[in-house]
Amino acid sequence: MRTSLAAVLVVLVVVAAGCGSGEEGTSPATTETEPTASLEVGECESVEAPAPREDGGATQPTERLDPEKTWTLTFDTSCGTFVVTLDLDSAPATAASLVSLADAGYYDGTVFHRIVPGFVIQGGDPTQSGAGGPGYKTVDVPKADAAYTKGVVAMAKTADEAAGTSGSQFFVVTGDDVSLPPEYAVVGTVTEGMAVVEVIGALGDPATEEPLQPVVIRSVTASSS
Repeated sequence: MRTSLAAVLVVLVVVAAGCGSGEEGTSPATTETEPTASLEVGECESVEAPAPREDGGATQPTERLDPEKTWTLTFDTSCGTFVVTLDLDSAPATAASLVSLADAGYYDGTVFHRIVPGFVIQGGDPTQSGAGGPGYKTVDVPKADAAYTKGVVAMAKTADEAAGTSGSQFFVVTGDDVSLPPEYAVVGTVTEGMAVVEVIGALGDPATEEPLQPVVIRSVTASSS
């Protein structure tokens, strides 16, 4: 489920995703950051992983979101709820795609398939393999000074895709500053429920980057104000 990313100070590990060769998105690879403090697994519900689904089949939106409004995505997970406020300035095409996918129920019943303590949690792949996607791509090239700090939400891509290319796979940064290059579309920031993200972030094996227990995304709800 991983492919290799470009290196910046360290060699970045790749997460495969489904496009062409069967890889949709590479998420940032592990850096030499300290793991976050362990949290009680009991803070999450003990649930069964849902059955994997096929990728593709989603329809790419043709219209952008109203920039005069504030757009959010609410993630209801088996570990609790967190809210992401979308950044329409940095990633207008990707933000519109995420809202469209959320409205279509694309993320419902998916899992966080990659959890690296002190680094990132990654989800958005209905196949649960790290190789799935919606069947289309968007591109929002990140700014040269893009910072991947705790709470930032960005999109995974393969190493051979252009900077800012996105499918459906996203990652939330759980390290203070993971020193990634400006390769990944920055789509938003966690504005509520960061404690829930940190609980999820403690549920990964640092060696294998596999979840220690299933963490299910029950639903993602888009809203604007």
